Amino acid sequence: MRRIFAVCIMFLISPIGALAAEAPIAHGISMHGDLKYPANFTHFDYTNPNAPKGGMVRLGAEGTFDSFNSFIIKGNGAAGVGLIYDNLMAHAADEAFTQYGLLAESIQVPQDRSWAAFTLRKEARWHDGQPVTVEDVIWTFHTLMAKGRPLYKFYYGSVADVVKTGERTVRFNFKPGENRELPLIIGEFTILPKHYWQDRDFDKTTLEPPLGSGPYKIEKFEAGRSITFKRVENWWGQDLPVNKGLYNFDRIRYDYYRDGTIALEAFKAGEFDYRAENSSSSWARAYDIPYVDQGLIKKEEISHNRSSGMQGYVFNTRREIFKDRAVRRALAYAFDFEWSNKNLFYGQYTRTRSYFDNSELAATGLPSPEELAILEPYRGRIPDEVFTTEYNPPKNEVPGKIRKNLRIASKILTDAGWIIKDKKRVNAKTGTELKFEVMLNSPISERILLPYAKNLERLGVTATVRTIDTSQYRRRFDTRDFDMMIGSFGQSLSPGNEQRSFWGSQAADLEGSYNSIGIKDPVIDELVEKVIAAPSRKELVTSVKALDRVLQWGHWLVPNFHSTYDRIAYWNKFGRPKVTPIQGNQIMAWWVEANKENLLKSKLSSAK
Repeated sequence: MRRIFAVCIMFLISPIGALAAEAPIAHGISMHGDLKYPANFTHFDYTNPNAPKGGMVRLGAEGTFDSFNSFIIKGNGAAGVGLIYDNLMAHAADEAFTQYGLLAESIQVPQDRSWAAFTLRKEARWHDGQPVTVEDVIWTFHTLMAKGRPLYKFYYGSVADVVKTGERTVRFNFKPGENRELPLIIGEFTILPKHYWQDRDFDKTTLEPPLGSGPYKIEKFEAGRSITFKRVENWWGQDLPVNKGLYNFDRIRYDYYRDGTIALEAFKAGEFDYRAENSSSSWARAYDIPYVDQGLIKKEEISHNRSSGMQGYVFNTRREIFKDRAVRRALAYAFDFEWSNKNLFYGQYTRTRSYFDNSELAATGLPSPEELAILEPYRGRIPDEVFTTEYNPPKNEVPGKIRKNLRIASKILTDAGWIIKDKKRVNAKTGTELKFEVMLNSPISERILLPYAKNLERLGVTATVRTIDTSQYRRRFDTRDFDMMIGSFGQSLSPGNEQRSFWGSQAADLEGSYNSIGIKDPVIDELVEKVIAAPSRKELVTSVKALDRVLQWGHWLVPNFHSTYDRIAYWNKFGRPKVTPIQGNQIMAWWVEANKENLLKSKLSSAK
C-alpha cells in the first residue's frame, strides 16, 4: 500500500507525466534494432489477408487432459486452450524478437527500459461483451505471481509494481538493474478476466470452459478425449494488423491418442488432418501408402532459421550418482549417435552440440576476446576446457563400433572412483552400484534408449528404460522423482529471462520449474543475468556464447540431435501463404480451400 500511495503522490507532482513525455508512444517494440513493420502496416508478410474463413482443422494430441486452467501446476492442461485468450502484444514470426499491439494499442518505454506502459484498445472485449480493463491486467499479474506456474516468478520477478496511470493505461515499474527484455515479456502477458475469476478458485483445476477474449472459444469437449474450439463471430480483434490472415478455421478440434504410434495410424486413416512428424523413422517409412502416392496426403519439409535449442538425456543432478561432472561426461561416450542416425533416423538429423544450435548464438571454436572479457573473472570456478578446447559431443568414427569410446568412458569412470566388481560398476569407497532409470512418456523413444542402455551395460552400468503414462510422467517431472529423462530446452533467437528458469539456482528446488537438471551454480546465475542485461544485439550474442560454453562443459546432459526443417504431413485440403517466416511453419496462417476439400472427399468416397 505504501508503494501505491507513493506512486499516487508522484503522479500529483507530475514526474510520471514528465517521464512519460520522454518515452515515445509506439505501435511495437523490438528487443534490439528497428521494427520491420511501420505503424500503418496492414498485415504480416507471412499471412494472406484475403484468406477465406471457414472449415475445420482436426489435430492430434497425445496423452490426456483434465483441466482448462493451464496457468497452474496442477492438472494436465488441454491442447489449444491458449486460443481463447489474447496477450497485450503479438509476436512477429519473421523477426528475432519484436512485438506489435494486440490488446494494447500502444506501448511506452523509456530509453533505459526501467518501466513500460501499455494503453489498452477501447474496443477490446471479453466474449461476454465486457471491456478488457486495466484492472484485469493488474489482477492477472498478481494472481499469476501468487498462484501460477513457477515460470511466472522467474519471467516477471523483476517487476516492482503495476499501477493504473490512466483510464486505459497500465504501467509496469521494474526493479533496479539491466533487464532490457522485460517490456517485451510483459507484452507476452496473457490477460485474464477479473470479473470471471474473482468468485472462482484459480489454483484449482477446472473443466468449466473459461471466459476469454481471443479468436476462439470452447464449443464442446469430452474430458481427456477431445476438445473443439469455435471461431468467435465478430471477434473484436479480427481486423487488427497482427491478426489479419490468421485464425481462418471456423473450428479447431483436438483428438487425444495414447501415444504417437496410435496417433500416426489415426492420421493415415483420416481421423485428423494435419500432423507435425517428430519421428524420423515414421517420416522415412510410415507414409509409404497409396494416399501419399495419389496426392491425397501431402508430405513437406519446410526449412526454418530458428534456434534448435537443446534436447538430451538429462541427468537429475539431485541424485548422488550424477553430482560428479566426470561421471556425466563418461556416460555421454556410450551414446552412439552415428549408429542411431544411420539405422534409426535415416540420416535425417544433425548432432546437437550447443544449447543454442542452428543460430548465431551457438558457441563454436575458442572464445573470442569479447567472450574472454566475460569469462576470465570466473577462471578457476568454471572448467578449464572453456578456455582451451572447443566443445563437441563424443563422436564415433565407425557407426556401431563404439569400443574406442567405451574405453575412454571406462577410464574416466575408474579415475573418478567407479570400479568394476562382479561385472558391475560400483563406487570404490561406498560400494554403491552405478545404476539408474530412464523415464519416458512415449514408447517411440525406447528404440533410441535401448541401444544406449546396451552400451552402458558394457561399461558395467545398469540403465533401466521405463515408459509411463502422461499423468504419472508429469507428476514425477514436477516433483523431480526421476534419475534420467529426455529433456528439451527450446530457445528463441533472443534469449532472456526464461534462462533463469532453465538454469537458475532458485529454480532448481522449485516444483514444476524447467530446471529439471537441478543446476545450482553461482557462475551460471551471473552469466544468465549478463544475457538478460545485454544492451545490444552484439553484446547479447557474446553473452549467450559465454553462457553456452559453460553449459557445454558442465556435461549436464547427453546431447541428442536436431533437424533444420519442419516435417509436416496433411490431407490435401489446405492453402497456405507463400512466405515461411524465420520461425518456421505457422499453421494458424493456413486455411481450408473448399474446392480442394470437396475434391478430397470425392476421391476418398470413390476409393471406398
